[in-house]
Amino acid sequence: MSRSESNNGRKPSGRQGGNFRKKSYARGNAPIKKQAPLRSEGPQLIRLNKYVANAGVCSRREADTYIAAGSVTVNGKTVTEMGYKVSPGDEVRFDGRLLKSEKKEYVLLNKPKNFITTTRDEQGRRTVMELISRASDSRLLPVGRLDRNTTGLLLFTNDGDLAKTLTHPRHGVRKIYHVELDKIVKASDLDKIRHGIELEDGPVKVDEVSYIADAPKREVGITLHSGRNRIVRRIFEHLGYEVVKLDRVVFAGLTKKDLPRGHWRHLTPQEVINLKMIS
Repeated sequence: MSRSESNNGRKPSGRQGGNFRKKSYARGNAPIKKQAPLRSEGPQLIRLNKYVANAGVCSRREADTYIAAGSVTVNGKTVTEMGYKVSPGDEVRFDGRLLKSEKKEYVLLNKPKNFITTTRDEQGRRTVMELISRASDSRLLPVGRLDRNTTGLLLFTNDGDLAKTLTHPRHGVRKIYHVELDKIVKASDLDKIRHGIELEDGPVKVDEVSYIADAPKREVGITLHSGRNRIVRRIFEHLGYEVVKLDRVVFAGLTKKDLPRGHWRHLTPQEVINLKMIS
């Protein structure tokens, strides 16, 4: 059945589902002169929002917004129709830039200190992108952030949908940190953390917190799902401690096993499957 038949004989409109979003994007306010025709179903066709996401531009949901705003063209014609499909030979452009559907790649880095988690820095500081420059020819982006002085696991990918899932608070990705404090941590303070404490931006609860086995009692392991900014450091600062070292040892089930500091590796197919099961 063709797309036009599935709409009960009504002609599809470029306005369909897009009016609200266009108000937020100035570039979508210009009148659309040419609208690409709808496609029938086909074995090699792929939804336009998925194609844009596969090119590493954004997630599928964000792609829908850009499509509705008139930012995407197919073979020179603007497409605003939700669900529009393209074939492998189509020329797809985003804001005039030619897109190519990339192979999804997933790279895990054991981040050292003194690197900031950003793609570029105007102050000339070293970024994590330097450390994975040889990992892929694709444009990989970090999933979430680690402070400049925080070490440990940091994931990079061009899979916009997965990145969105792993960073969205609703999914609560599990993270484990090894924390070294400036003094011995009181057992009573560990109990306060277990029961939940109130920070300036609201209450926070952890899954588990305990002393590190066979280590001084100023070293603590903490497991939590919160992705709030500097959350681990703020928890201990709230109780009067200074974090001397902070290392993320587990992220979304991924570990640092056989991954020295400053090194990276590609995820295994099974690890990718496990990540995609988080939803």
